[in-house]
Amino acid sequence: QVQLVESGGGLVQAGGSLRLSCAASGRTFSGGTMGWFRQAPGKEREFVAAIRWSGTYYADSVKGRFTISRDNAKNTVYLQMNSLKFEDTAVYYCAARISGTGSTGRLSQSIEYDYWGQGTQVTVSS
Repeated sequence: QVQLVESGGGLVQAGGSLRLSCAASGRTFSGGTMGWFRQAPGKEREFVAAIRWSGTYYADSVKGRFTISRDNAKNTVYLQMNSLKFEDTAVYYCAARISGTGSTGRLSQSIEYDYWGQGTQVTVSS
């Protein structure tokens, strides 16, 4: 049974940093795609970042502030979030896609991912 477990969320002041982790178990995703999405209250789930063999990909809203990385030996993906803003407040979800290929334009589509974590709350105080 595949599980994705996020950790690292919490409360931080604007301008601060947090590092989210997502540990996968049940299968390896070293050849696949790992991503982060977020959902703020009353809003749709939105793409944040993704990583696969071809590189890293970011939403415009987080580019230059967030960094996605992975440790294949630990089957874990990370999201380093710097210069946090109030509008970054959301539940952050880890997602995994078995395939590491396909159009980069579709990496931001939640339907492309096969597995999801339960989410971790990030709250940024202004």
